[in-house]
Amino acid sequence: MTKTPAIGIDLGTTYSCVGVFQHGKVEIIANEQGNRVTPSYVAFTDTERLIGDAAKSQVAMNPTNTVFDAKRLIGRRFDDLTVQTDMKHWPFTVVNCGGKPKIQVKYKDKRKKFFPEEISSMMLTKMKEIAEAHLGKTVTNAVITVPAYFNDLQLRATKDAGTIAGLNVFRVISEPTAAAIAYGLHKKVEGEQKVLIFDLGGGTFDVSILIIKNGIFEVKSTAGDTHLGGEDFDNRMVDHFVEEFKRKHKKDLTSNKRALRRLKTACERAKRTLSSSTHASIEINSLFESIDFCSTITRARFQELCADLFLSTLDTVEKSLRDAKLDKSQINEIVLVGGATRIPKIQKLLQDFFNGKELNKSINLDEAVAYGAAVQAAILNGDQSKNVKGLSLLDVAPLSLGIDTKGGIMSTIIERNTAIPTKRTKRSYTVGDDQSRVPIRVYEGERPMTIDNNLLGEFTLAGIPPAPRGVEKFDVTFDIDANGILNVSAINPSTGRQSEITITNNVGRLSQNDINRMINEAKFYKQEDDKKRERIAAKNSLKDYLYKLKKEAFESMIPKHRKKIMKKINKVCKWLDANALAEKDELDCKLKVLEDEYNLIINNQESEQSLMNQ
Repeated sequence: MTKTPAIGIDLGTTYSCVGVFQHGKVEIIANEQGNRVTPSYVAFTDTERLIGDAAKSQVAMNPTNTVFDAKRLIGRRFDDLTVQTDMKHWPFTVVNCGGKPKIQVKYKDKRKKFFPEEISSMMLTKMKEIAEAHLGKTVTNAVITVPAYFNDLQLRATKDAGTIAGLNVFRVISEPTAAAIAYGLHKKVEGEQKVLIFDLGGGTFDVSILIIKNGIFEVKSTAGDTHLGGEDFDNRMVDHFVEEFKRKHKKDLTSNKRALRRLKTACERAKRTLSSSTHASIEINSLFESIDFCSTITRARFQELCADLFLSTLDTVEKSLRDAKLDKSQINEIVLVGGATRIPKIQKLLQDFFNGKELNKSINLDEAVAYGAAVQAAILNGDQSKNVKGLSLLDVAPLSLGIDTKGGIMSTIIERNTAIPTKRTKRSYTVGDDQSRVPIRVYEGERPMTIDNNLLGEFTLAGIPPAPRGVEKFDVTFDIDANGILNVSAINPSTGRQSEITITNNVGRLSQNDINRMINEAKFYKQEDDKKRERIAAKNSLKDYLYKLKKEAFESMIPKHRKKIMKKINKVCKWLDANALAEKDELDCKLKVLEDEYNLIINNQESEQSLMNQ
């Protein structure tokens, strides 16, 4: 009996695509309309639910109940700035449900609310059905792609969407990695190739640098923005024409959701036209209050409206190169992926950045990600075809992961851009006498102080035997699986007591803006961070020395000298309490003075003992 093929799904912000690898090659499967990509739209009417082309075709008539851009909501908090910004452009309603966004629509004359995962699951169900209609059998196994910069919660939310859709998600892989597989198999790469994947789609942007050699696809670095793409360029154009309408007719059409949606559709069309023409026309009959709207926009004006967004893509390219420790001259190929890379200005900026190097447009911009996902699905499903035999992926963690240590310093256990899956263990010690419980707080981020990073979750390791500080040890293990999902455990070797946490909650989870902010701030505030870290280290050294002196005073000093050193110890302790923000130099000075005073007392004690012995 022939094994049912596994499918690869590119769950896109604006369009989705499904592929299958069989008979030694990938086939991108067309939907019932004959289209190889399907709009990521779900619509609710008085009588039915529509998905894909049917949903998008009626969006102007039913804007408040037609949902798109669900990927921009998945795994985010309602109060996320990007969610609040997007809500101004969406005709459908997003409501706050316990801090999470829910999409509210009217379906069969009833108010319904859906989590973004549910909407995404409807799209995945549609892609599953498209594949089943083509293959003539039930499909259960799949690989789903996500932006390389999705955080832990977004990865989990995507897997949840697959589960809701009735899919066994073999693996979640990054979109640029999937595209690199498509490029590698299409070009039949020989030798070693350093490839930069520039993936700019409808709603997300990723840059990944991979080394492809002998069928191994090793991701060296990844950077990106899960909130940058063609939708943002459309919105800039919409804002431009809203202002023009206001100037010409003294009316604000943003109050009418249907008018706004019709304008958005016209702007999408104009954006595509501007990729091949220097100007585009907008003509909408009875746009608002029976007013016909006609206008034009030039390519130059469009580029001006989006200039900052276009330029920001180069910052991401530079960051990815730095993280990979490569110069731009070392990149063998720059591969374009995603529909928004058709924009001429983006191509020119990228080509100029690489000193005129030709951009590789050999793979299908819209289908490459699904192509790579289908190949990976086949491998995980046990396909032994010679075209995929020996092919393997080495992806990376997008952010550093660690725990809180004494003084609030981030103790990194897995560094950003570490190849995954990975498992790392770090040994720590108790910081208090007779400490029986250790709180373990798990963070992600690039700043040296945990207060500047993001708390993912926390748990407690209990049952530690009473002992002086620094005696009892515990090992903390971070385990990231092939999907990039994190599990953390801690064990006390002397007792075997263990605790663990799988980071599943969304309390305090990051928005993508927060991730980008942390990385950028790590750059801008590095000097300040280093100073703060040095100050904490100096403070910890002084405290440790005070602890050591107290211990020695009671273990090896005669009462007279013990009294002297304890007086000096207490004096420094009071100073520390009164000078919580003391600088490193002050702390170092206090430590040096205390060391000198201790050495003097010890020398006096030894001299006295020597005289007594004589």
